[in-house]
Amino acid sequence: MKVSSVFKVRSPEIRALHLTWIAFFITFYVWFNMAPLASSMLKSVDWLTRDDIRLFAITNVALTIPARIIVGMALDRFGPRRVFSVLMVTMSVPALVFAFGDTMTQLLVSRLVLSSIGASFVVGIHMTALWFKPRDIGFAEGFYAGWGNFGSAAAAMSLPTIALTMYGGEDGWRWAIAQSAIVMAAYGVYYWFAITDGPDARAHRKPRKAAAMEVSTWGDMIKLILWTIPLVGCLGILVWRIQDMGYLSTTGAVICYLVITAVVIYQVVQILRVNIPILKKGVPEDDRYPFSSVAALNSTYFANFGAELAVVSMLPMFFEETWGLNAATAGLIAASFAFVNLVARPMGGLVSDRMGNRRFVMLSYMFGIGIGFVLMGMLNSSWPLVIAIAITIFTSFFVQGAEGATFGIIPSIKRRITGQISGMAGAYGNVGAVVYLTLFTFVTPTQFFYIIASGAFLSWLICLVWLKEPEGAFDEEYHISSVDRMIEEQEALKAQPGKG
Repeated sequence: MKVSSVFKVRSPEIRALHLTWIAFFITFYVWFNMAPLASSMLKSVDWLTRDDIRLFAITNVALTIPARIIVGMALDRFGPRRVFSVLMVTMSVPALVFAFGDTMTQLLVSRLVLSSIGASFVVGIHMTALWFKPRDIGFAEGFYAGWGNFGSAAAAMSLPTIALTMYGGEDGWRWAIAQSAIVMAAYGVYYWFAITDGPDARAHRKPRKAAAMEVSTWGDMIKLILWTIPLVGCLGILVWRIQDMGYLSTTGAVICYLVITAVVIYQVVQILRVNIPILKKGVPEDDRYPFSSVAALNSTYFANFGAELAVVSMLPMFFEETWGLNAATAGLIAASFAFVNLVARPMGGLVSDRMGNRRFVMLSYMFGIGIGFVLMGMLNSSWPLVIAIAITIFTSFFVQGAEGATFGIIPSIKRRITGQISGMAGAYGNVGAVVYLTLFTFVTPTQFFYIIASGAFLSWLICLVWLKEPEGAFDEEYHISSVDRMIEEQEALKAQPGKG
């Protein structure tokens, strides 16, 4: 696939790509509509504090973790068209509540619920995988994610101006946020009627069970359990931090911990229920896949997308305070980190397609991330602003490219459960954000950048040991196993009148 192909809008797959990245763009615009308006909120609402804003930043990524898992399962069962449309319409409600909330409870709860919108990324990844061939998937996924992810940069660049010039006054930030929510709901309705799940009905392949990810060996089942526990368990960090800041009572915290524990136990039980019968029967050789590769990509998304979410949330204020800039200028400069998405993420996928070795590309990008954040950790007010911007762009180039490389691999691991693998890896991106943003409340920005660099180098090491080059990653078609054909035959029988 050539870069120029994205202009062939009459092509069904290119049209689907554009419809989907626009949906993703809008959801990310809404998801990150708070950070660039944080200073305006503090000036407008006299009872809000800087610690409150930091708390909102953590809650803004919290429920994305379980949401991506749930959405991953829903994708494999219902298809991305329905899931994306419903997600956009329903998430406009908490966005509107946050816009006009006038109590701490309203702002905190609505921001927490709205964090589920982060699951939108996984939906579009799955939709794009249904429309494009293995040999082109890296660039297609990278273009989708890069241009869609630009929504966060667009929010940083435009929302302060919209709030100040279009609406003005102390409540300008409220109307700017509300406007983004209304646009998202309208596009959600449009998307339902504008697209299908792949070029034909056979594109969307359902797994045997959507309740949990299928694995190939008993050892892989243990690994799946171990990698599943932190996905919801890390929400305990959020509960602890909210309690520590005085926003949650001891009783409330205990209830939250019990709920988190119950959810973790439920997930483990589902993994056992789905996989024990499959493993006892035996998994055919042509249907097996290495879960270690999934685990390695979980770590890459923890280290790259987790870093991006965390840095995008704190970078406007970092530039504002370090170089004494106003909110609009700081937001515009900080947006350079996400602005690179337009080029770097599609390039990461394209390089993954062209190099003929997706594993090598992944390793190279993760090492680059570590170097970039080490350089950002060295920044302070004595550095020229132009150099700081250049280093930020350099780091972002590797961060976004690594994200593109990650999802250049995922669709080729196991076609039938792409939704669940995407959901898990995507959720680990938010685990990274929660961990990083929580650590940020205790450290200086310099220390924060060094911590993120350490996470990138650790992920590089994990990939070096565990990540395997996926088979058929550059083929004309995705591998169809004997189990895939069996499921397809069973679905066809159910669809026949009188057979279901």
